[in-house]
Amino acid sequence: MNPTSSPASPASSSSFSSGWRERIAAAHERIAPFIVRTPCVTLPAGSLGSPYQLTLKLEQLQRTGSFKPRGVFNRLAEARIPAAGLVCASGGNHGAALAYAAQRFGVPCEVYVPRVTSQFKRDRLIAFGATVIEHGDVYVEALEASERRSQETGALSIHAFDHADTLAGQGTLAKEIEEQIGVPDAVVVAVGGGGLIGGVSGWFGDTTLVVGAEPELCPTLNSALGAGGPVAVKTGGIAADALGCRELGRTPFRVLSGHDIVTSLVSEQDILSAQRALWEECRLMVEPAAAVPLAAVRSGDLQLRLGAHVCLVLCGANVAPAVF
Repeated sequence: MNPTSSPASPASSSSFSSGWRERIAAAHERIAPFIVRTPCVTLPAGSLGSPYQLTLKLEQLQRTGSFKPRGVFNRLAEARIPAAGLVCASGGNHGAALAYAAQRFGVPCEVYVPRVTSQFKRDRLIAFGATVIEHGDVYVEALEASERRSQETGALSIHAFDHADTLAGQGTLAKEIEEQIGVPDAVVVAVGGGGLIGGVSGWFGDTTLVVGAEPELCPTLNSALGAGGPVAVKTGGIAADALGCRELGRTPFRVLSGHDIVTSLVSEQDILSAQRALWEECRLMVEPAAAVPLAAVRSGDLQLRLGAHVCLVLCGANVAPAVF
């Protein structure tokens, strides 16, 4: 585990980090008609190979199969959606959420995906009514193409994670956790671009330990904390379609800079083992990214008190059963 305090400017970090609970509470009320209040399940001590008491936040039961609609609907709540509709880049989950929102609002949606995006996730996008365009090998190349498309057509570009309204929407998940189980000793969240951990940290602040769990092959948060700001990293591996952003978002980093955040890097084998454990012990089928928090706990990387209560966010389940 890598405990790191970001060296960003204390004044700017403190100012930007304040008021997030109020923003998130307002977002939760705003998006309530569009999302599912997903359940928490607390497991017996020793479950899933963990030395801690585990609670699972089952966000894979969210509409479209991941937490992403929370941020999308809050981002769109006060936006003016043009007739040209919406456009984004996505490894799959954000695009599905945006396509679902476009479907609800009756506007077109285009989603640019990198080649790494699985056919299963592409089919999900199409099922929600999106026009899917493949561009580039990695997310950042698809993002650049989507932004050019926005300029050409006038469609509203919705970034997957780098916007304050998106973070506030994702933070509603943390608000629900506190309402459902109180404040746990730690919350472990998978990290890609940082939208989810930014929202979770915005809600909990320093009242609990927030752990960013990342694949060794997608270390965006770990690299940003080490460098004092987001830096480009090479990404790949089995969770790259969900967590394979080239660098952490600037907005999430500003939120995280106001708090002490720790990271845990896990191997591909650890992720697959955690994914299988969730199925074999709990009959929960999740995508690799959602198994990363459990992989971090099972690795022994977290050094918490005996009997600590740890909440794991299972962020998505958009994976083909045959692949699983």
